[in-house]
Amino acid sequence: MGKISLQVIGCGDAFASGGQLHTCFYLKIGEKGVLIDCGATTLHGLKRYGIDPEDIDLIVISHLHGDHYGGIPFLLMDAAVKDRKKKLRIVTPDTGEARIKALLQLLYPGSDKTEKLPLEFLEYQANVPLNLGVLRLEAFPVIHSEAALSHGLRIQVGELVLSYSGDTCWTDALISLSEGADLFICECNFYDTKTPSHMNYLELRSNLPRLSMKQILLTHLSGEMLDRLDAIDLPVAKEGMDIPLA
Repeated sequence: MGKISLQVIGCGDAFASGGQLHTCFYLKIGEKGVLIDCGATTLHGLKRYGIDPEDIDLIVISHLHGDHYGGIPFLLMDAAVKDRKKKLRIVTPDTGEARIKALLQLLYPGSDKTEKLPLEFLEYQANVPLNLGVLRLEAFPVIHSEAALSHGLRIQVGELVLSYSGDTCWTDALISLSEGADLFICECNFYDTKTPSHMNYLELRSNLPRLSMKQILLTHLSGEMLDRLDAIDLPVAKEGMDIPLA
């Protein structure tokens, strides 16, 4: 299997607060490359950090908002121009394939450059484990946007578990999602502002004793959170950060 590591490509919110790129994490499992979310700025981020898009074998999407999957059309156009031959699997909630193809046509009307790419689209179902060879995936419904089919993701590679909340306010699903995880990447959009679709730091902090991961990493920070970093006592994602997992 080889070494396993996680690199933060983008950890910003939808509005690129603080100049941060949209959400994307690059999970390296031996020679295999996995993207966890693929926000609109992902291709830029990959090239900034010297990652060849050809090295990506699998893309897993937590939900269908542009700052989490809007980068896929640009990756596909890049792959088509470079005549990619290696298979690329894209794993999404229900309707993901149709939405990605529709988005591609909106961004590049009439383009047929991607039609010959070796793509495989897969859809996960909530609470049903999906074996993807290099990893095992389980998706947990969370509270963010019903229309975007929002899920948290639990990824298992051998004995290692990486959990990711996706975008969500507090929900008890996070207890199961984070259970025993080696690393739990958790969105924390606000410091104390309460909304029905995003986490705030004070609420997360009060619920922290209910979570049982080994490490936590906060992501998807708004300007409000960035302005209060001196009051945050949990680790915060930074672009380019490289985290060895095994």
